Amino acid sequence: MSVRACVHSDASAAALRAAGVANVVVGDIGEPTVLGRALNNVDKIYYVGPALHRDEREMGFALIDAARAAGVRHFVLSSVLHAVITDLIQHEIKRDIEEHLSSSGLEFTILQPTNYMLRHRLTPAFDTGVFRLSWSLDRYQSMVDLHDVAEVAATVLTDSEHHWGATYELVAPGRYTAHDLARAISGVVGREIVPEFIDSDEFLRAAQRTDDLTRYPYQTRVARAISNRYSSHDFVGNPNVLSWLLGRRPTTWEQFVKREFGSYQTVEGDLR
Repeated sequence: MSVRACVHSDASAAALRAAGVANVVVGDIGEPTVLGRALNNVDKIYYVGPALHRDEREMGFALIDAARAAGVRHFVLSSVLHAVITDLIQHEIKRDIEEHLSSSGLEFTILQPTNYMLRHRLTPAFDTGVFRLSWSLDRYQSMVDLHDVAEVAATVLTDSEHHWGATYELVAPGRYTAHDLARAISGVVGREIVPEFIDSDEFLRAAQRTDDLTRYPYQTRVARAISNRYSSHDFVGNPNVLSWLLGRRPTTWEQFVKREFGSYQTVEGDLR
């Protein structure tokens, strides 16, 4: 199966080409010409929308409509666990895109991953001994390894007919508070890692590398909504479906931390 990727930046394109993806379209899929180039002679689509883009809903609708017009045979949507939670802005958008896809006449599969286990949250903990989250440290969350999600996506796309019309929740085993997550990191690195709450605005300032959040009103609303929801409610799911799809036990948080710490040590060793 040949693969074409569509990304927004030259930097993302370079990373994909380095990973072996020869056919890369660079541009904004909100532009019809870019969308046309991305969909030309495409049989299947795996769509991961831009979660912090103010036009995410419209972009998702446009891609689904264009896919139907182009005769795409299978559309796989990366959505989110519990898309029905509408006080999370990005969940409401994903819910609307799910509805548009299920009404489109396309053969589809919807993947609903929970919160990703992310390297960029771990690296500061390895560097400083502090693990920061922008919501309550006492609330429980389920997580999933992005590698496991990618494996499921590949399986679904390769064996399309077996997965037409399905919606799959993708959740790894375990429910963790920030204290649990930090203890697991401590066990891997061999020193104490302290969990710390960081205000959502402060988190966004660091992510956007600016003190002026008025430049990012939509992103600020999303970040604050996430912090408020996750500080007042747990966000948990069940690992049964992911285990079935993988044919094995999904990657746990501890396994993820061990893998990422090994990569971190290799990089640090090379820098020395």
